[in-house]
Amino acid sequence: MSPTNHSSSPSVLKARNLAKAFGSNTVLKDIDIDIHRGQVVALIGPSGSGKTTVLRCLNGLETPDGGTVTFGGTGVDGDSSAGLSIDFAAKVGKKDVAELRDRSAMVFQHYNLFPHMTVLKNIIEGPVQVQKRPRSEAIAEAERLLERVGLADKRDAYPFELSGGQQQRVGIVRALALKPQLLLFDEPTSALDPELVGDVLGVIKELAEEGWTMVIVTHELAFARNVADEVIFMDGGVVVERGPAAEVLRAPRQERTKLFVKRLQHDV
Repeated sequence: MSPTNHSSSPSVLKARNLAKAFGSNTVLKDIDIDIHRGQVVALIGPSGSGKTTVLRCLNGLETPDGGTVTFGGTGVDGDSSAGLSIDFAAKVGKKDVAELRDRSAMVFQHYNLFPHMTVLKNIIEGPVQVQKRPRSEAIAEAERLLERVGLADKRDAYPFELSGGQQQRVGIVRALALKPQLLLFDEPTSALDPELVGDVLGVIKELAEEGWTMVIVTHELAFARNVADEVIFMDGGVVVERGPAAEVLRAPRQERTKLFVKRLQHDV
């Protein structure tokens, strides 16, 4: 899959000067990100560099200490909706956070499925309870999505009855069912046995080919090179280098990027 230039596509998200600290530990320092419709951005970097915190700030799971997040007004199906802009230097209320969270959907490293709910109930919980969509519509959409990831026969199973790869595919379906403008993946394969990684990466690659807008935190550099349009390398809470995936991963300019890529070279 060759990278595509999405710079002329409508803007889905702009983040400016995002900052976040936990006590005396500064995790993010003036992070800027631009994401266009249909673009796949891979966030790479060593553990503790701030990658997951960026995702959580974009999704409203963490509230930045400063900066702005702006979503454009075009949904995944091309439908028009009101844009959203939040200045975190000002007072941010629960309604702002709820609206921010409604724009994107997160696929977590450790699946985060509700253990007491069946696969189907896990998927329809958000559309029915949060988005107030008709239950019959949510069920039909969930069954369609389960079919596409090869899990139609698992609709009534519980998470403990599934393999890690199956649970992660359910996690992806749960995110898709929300019909978000932006899909966020937090190291979606790091908790999987090696033989299960390919199934999950295959689903994500198909989503990229379908034009979903995605930000993926990953250590799978070969996957990032083949699927991402842009790679952002973070270290110490700052963006060290960004650019087309092939350029950053094959010929990085910054010394810190070179050292990181070399260390994971066997994956590229």
